[in-house]
Amino acid sequence: MMPGKSVPGPVIPIRPASNEADDGLQFVSMYQKQPDIYPRAVKGWFAGWRWTFVWLTQLLFYGLPWVQWGGRQAVLFDLEAQRFYILGLVLYPQDLIFLAALLVLSALALFLFTAVAGRLWCGYTCPQTVYTEIFMWVERRIEGDRIARMRLDQAPWGAGKLARKSAKQATWLAIALFTGFSFVGYFTPIRELAAAVPALSVSPWNLFWILFYGAATYGNAGYLREQMCKYMCPYARFQSALIDKDSLIITYDSARGDPRGSRSRKASPAAQGMGDCIDCTLCVQVCPTGIDIRDGLQNECIGCAACIDVCDDVMDKMGYDRGLIRYSTENGVVNGWTRLQMFKRALRPRVLAYAAVLSAASFAFAASVALRSPFKFDVVKDRGALARIVDEGAVENVYRIQIMNRTEATQTFRVSVEGIDGLAVTAPQASAGPVSLASLVVSLRLPHNEAQPLRGTSTPVVFEVATLPIPGATPPGKPAVQRERSTFFVPR
Repeated sequence: MMPGKSVPGPVIPIRPASNEADDGLQFVSMYQKQPDIYPRAVKGWFAGWRWTFVWLTQLLFYGLPWVQWGGRQAVLFDLEAQRFYILGLVLYPQDLIFLAALLVLSALALFLFTAVAGRLWCGYTCPQTVYTEIFMWVERRIEGDRIARMRLDQAPWGAGKLARKSAKQATWLAIALFTGFSFVGYFTPIRELAAAVPALSVSPWNLFWILFYGAATYGNAGYLREQMCKYMCPYARFQSALIDKDSLIITYDSARGDPRGSRSRKASPAAQGMGDCIDCTLCVQVCPTGIDIRDGLQNECIGCAACIDVCDDVMDKMGYDRGLIRYSTENGVVNGWTRLQMFKRALRPRVLAYAAVLSAASFAFAASVALRSPFKFDVVKDRGALARIVDEGAVENVYRIQIMNRTEATQTFRVSVEGIDGLAVTAPQASAGPVSLASLVVSLRLPHNEAQPLRGTSTPVVFEVATLPIPGATPPGKPAVQRERSTFFVPR
């Protein structure tokens, strides 16, 4: 072997993979365009409930910013002033623990609902589902139902097609922009925002967020639709860890429905060796994510129950019993349980644990909000002089107290101190206006005789701030009291 030269290794030829059927291999391009989904309109019990929640959620979302409370917007997250108004509650950045608690409660509620009945949130109240439902309603009103939309998309461009497509896009944009405007109205007083928009005096940040949130609504509900649920939403991935064989999910009763096949209404499926499923594929046509529920539970299923409504309608026309596709549990379908038997299994250890934790957390959250003090204060010791000797050898420490009035009424406060015998307090009464701050200087003096045993030490003291009754208030109310620790320093 010559120095500096490598010995060639064995050559492994690269051959194209076999496409023979017996190989059991299937090649799927991850970059190919997904086929368009044209969901068919459906009516029924669950469709009615879905639209009920669409109306409830949107009336709340669009209407809440316009509600007034005590001369101000009832719900306003004023980031510039660093105050959050929620009805009669005023929160500051220091109160973000309540927001964290709300997120924890929401997660626990989601776990509980999923363990009991699957993806109820996704099927009825998720914003992606709600706005997709609204946008698809607009699409059907302008372009027609499933077959009409398919024909329109396949037709060459002309005046009629251009007019329909333009009307749909204009309506979508109007809904999206109004949604963005309403969203920003939670952070900027919406009445001021409504006056600024026609005057073209909207601030750059407000304009950015209106356009950004509007574009997100337009893109997600108008185009991404099922892609959000199938590929982007993490909930579809971890729902399998939350459900079990006793969770209510949308199921196809294969024992009753298979073998499938079309037949006359007068024909007996049992005589032909068939099940109740006539293989009409309507359950696939109404599915907003384009799946076939007859293939079993899939993570793309958002639990909207459109397939149940359309299948029940087909069963009625064929003269068969309803429930070929229904809300049921895996154990219920296998064992042929009644609805009562399945409901009894709902109170199983997992559900009881979620319910107990959620109830305890909800009670703790409600109690913490109810017992929240109407004010908060901080004590800062004068750093310029820790202590000084004043008249007749008395020792004086100076402090600055800042009081935050958390209510929307003017409050007056009294300051007292405890912790050292003989300690004298010089502090004026402080008043703080609605949702504002008050600052005052407090002087503590310890006579010479009492100070001598404490020379060279810092002794703990406790400041107490209490509210005074509001003049003319009926009833006068119980004073609120807060305490903060500090120290009193006696020099050598």
